[in-house]
Amino acid sequence: MIGLKPGTPMDDRIMSASPSRQGSHTGLCALRLGIAALVLAPALAVAAPEPAPTPSFETCRTDLIAWAAAHDVPQAVALAQLGGLEPDPEVLAATRNQGEFVRPIWDYLEASVTPARIEAGQRKLAELATPLAAIEAKYGVDRYTLVAFWGVESSYGTVLDNLAVVKPVVRSLATLSCGDPTRAAYWRDELTAALQILARGEAPLDRMPNGLTGSWAGAMGHTQFMPTVYQQHAVDFDGDGKRDIWTSATDALASTASYLLAHSWRAGEGWGYEVVLPEGFDAALADETTSRSLAAWRDLGVKPARDRAISDAAAQATLILPTGIRGPAFLLRPNFSVILRYNTALAYALTVAHLSDRLRGDPGFSRDWPRGDRPLSGDERRDLQSRLTERGYAIGVDGKIGPKTRAALRAYQGSVGLPADGYADAALLERIRAAP
Repeated sequence: MIGLKPGTPMDDRIMSASPSRQGSHTGLCALRLGIAALVLAPALAVAAPEPAPTPSFETCRTDLIAWAAAHDVPQAVALAQLGGLEPDPEVLAATRNQGEFVRPIWDYLEASVTPARIEAGQRKLAELATPLAAIEAKYGVDRYTLVAFWGVESSYGTVLDNLAVVKPVVRSLATLSCGDPTRAAYWRDELTAALQILARGEAPLDRMPNGLTGSWAGAMGHTQFMPTVYQQHAVDFDGDGKRDIWTSATDALASTASYLLAHSWRAGEGWGYEVVLPEGFDAALADETTSRSLAAWRDLGVKPARDRAISDAAAQATLILPTGIRGPAFLLRPNFSVILRYNTALAYALTVAHLSDRLRGDPGFSRDWPRGDRPLSGDERRDLQSRLTERGYAIGVDGKIGPKTRAALRAYQGSVGLPADGYADAALLERIRAAP
């Protein structure tokens, strides 16, 4: 989702809330849940004040109606949409079970980049060749990337009418506004934006028999824009006078291109590519934050996994090892960071990037994933982070393995003579648990 994607890693979100997932929508508010360790002498210890009680949903709902009415939402619309509304317990449960963060990366990728989805995407490329060419010409975002977003976000729109999947946007956002105190202000602002969209008649409800629906986090339309991202980046590309991301694939794809360009998409550049590392390569060089020129990576023995002409040896790239030194390796160009603005989960961004390549006709990855490894559960990830924190590494404890946690893992691995690849699996956790 774009704008905020609630799926953003709390440990180190790069983006806003999933547009959209940060701005985009993914926009995403980069909220962090760090656990501060406060060490006080016993004589100076002061009992923490009792936390304020959480308001009831009814009280919160009343406050939301007043807030919306004070922020360009007609009172009648706020009352009609929120009055008598009940929370959706499935929505809060979803915040704790986001696929981008709880599944092995190879499972997430392979569930999205399937032969059927590749074939369907190639059909969409043919069906929409004319508007896609016009979108490319205006925004500089290639059609394969746009259709890949579309495929990952809504399976080319096929899920939008699936009542087993979609949820009422207003109810979802009200539930989150009242039930997720760590991001309450973000959800409230998204709810307000959704009500403004309804009040202004921007959503084609005459063609949406189930009302304004979206993901559990309130993301809407073919490419899943959060309401505030819709307000900022949606465009009317088909010329019918409406910025219709719900029933017009053309508007949705152009709106996605508009969003990506606004976040510095570089026309004519790819997202990066898989590479092969030389024997004995220092895994610590894959630190996610250090860019080197393609020529410098070449001098270190890093080579494209497939035959590929490198036209600009001075161009910058970063190296990542999503599953450590034994799995696939990738050099990432700046456009990959723009994909991450849509959803900060590495698994998500790599899925969009890989699907775009497959839609072009490129093959799959040359190196397989370490499928024999057991990924960590949420509780185990939190345990790992707590143990690293106890050892002096400044990271948060949120159960999501992001750049900060991987940096701490690299430092720990290097200190005990392991390949410093920042990869967290069950074997590493057991070693840390056993260490004094």
